[in-house]
Amino acid sequence: MFDHRLSVAPMVDRTDRHFRFLVRQISRKVRLYTEMTVDQAVLRGKAERLLAFHPEEHPIALQLAGADPQSLAEAARIGEAFGYDEVNLNLGCPSAKAQREGYGACLLQDPQRVAEILKAMVGAVRVPVSAKMRLGLEGQETYPQLARMVERFAEAGVRVFIVHARSALLAFSTKANREVPPLRHGWVHQLKRDFPHLTLVLNGGVRTLEEALAHLVRVDGVMMGRAVYEDPFVLAEADRRVFGLERRPSRLEVARRMRAYLEEEMEQGTPPWAVLRHMLNLFRGQPGGRLWRRLL
Repeated sequence: MFDHRLSVAPMVDRTDRHFRFLVRQISRKVRLYTEMTVDQAVLRGKAERLLAFHPEEHPIALQLAGADPQSLAEAARIGEAFGYDEVNLNLGCPSAKAQREGYGACLLQDPQRVAEILKAMVGAVRVPVSAKMRLGLEGQETYPQLARMVERFAEAGVRVFIVHARSALLAFSTKANREVPPLRHGWVHQLKRDFPHLTLVLNGGVRTLEEALAHLVRVDGVMMGRAVYEDPFVLAEADRRVFGLERRPSRLEVARRMRAYLEEEMEQGTPPWAVLRHMLNLFRGQPGGRLWRRLL
């Protein structure tokens, strides 16, 4: 199993293959996750478009969403065949569409069904299956209930848990779900104490590498999200300080590599903006950063 000490969160319309390639030029070791991918989209013949990725992206995990054990098991098999190192089940998305279709955070209302889904996925693939979940549903969450869910999901064969340290507000927007529920990092720390045999990754509210390092003395891993998209070079010291690899690329080196990548992609018919939009923040906070954005 690859190292989970530091990873970049799955973000819809953010962590596509072009952004992941950019991040990989900054850190060779951080674990990458795809955007949330609904199982039915994979099963209906869109797999190549949805699941293709560059070999440099390893280690990389495919995040799936859905509500049917057999459909998710089959989508996991397809993901494994594409070469993903891990398959992850989304148990945290609170969007209206997710609620209508019965996947994401609303599945936490039925832990038994989640256990059935995870058991089917674990049985379908040889790569690790992980779960990304919230603390529970707002107004219903308690630490004992969270611990019981983790225990039940572990019995289904899951060994890696990525826990967003907020509850889910099913009646609110995804933006509100990132801001309104209070962060309870202590609950995730407690899960690691209660389940030392499991890999516990903390997600939610971590903005800097310093904050990630502070949590890493209490949990196995930290997942960062929007802070990385807003400034990818927040990961510039990650390989050295987290993984012990003496490497720190410059922004200019990354820009040159991305230029070559863009040329390769354009030759294959990729629209330039599909790549360039992810590079807007490459020089964030640097002299000439605003000019860079305008030029792109």
